[in-house]
Amino acid sequence: MTATHTRPAHTAKQEWATGLTAFAAVMLFLVGLLDLFRGIMAIAEDDIFLTTRNYVFEFDLTGWGWIHLALGVVAVLVSIGLLRTATWARVLGVAIAGLVIIANFLSLPYYPVWSVVMIAISAFIIWALCVVQRGNLYDLSEERPL
Repeated sequence: MTATHTRPAHTAKQEWATGLTAFAAVMLFLVGLLDLFRGIMAIAEDDIFLTTRNYVFEFDLTGWGWIHLALGVVAVLVSIGLLRTATWARVLGVAIAGLVIIANFLSLPYYPVWSVVMIAISAFIIWALCVVQRGNLYDLSEERPL
């Protein structure tokens, strides 16, 4: 006698939860990659950045470059964990997206339009990671029925 194992049926709620997690993972990967590029540009003191006098949060452009570079590396690594639906990655994803928001707010005078875009994308990442309950997720690497 052989036992047959059946997979539990996935509900629409689980599909949405997994979809939002995948969305957050991809967006966090893109935010991290773009922060990496922004950090490299700032470290190289590229002429793309605007300089503003008398800004309250005035920092050296190279210092901002290193901050964005570090945030970008961590964001890319966390996004890989999100694709595996790891709980630690969800917690770190929210934290990194929050730090990206703060860093982009503080660097508004150097690259204003892009900073606002990054703040908006990071807010969507935080929303997507916080709205989903852990019990509704299944591993993104699993094969799902069509």
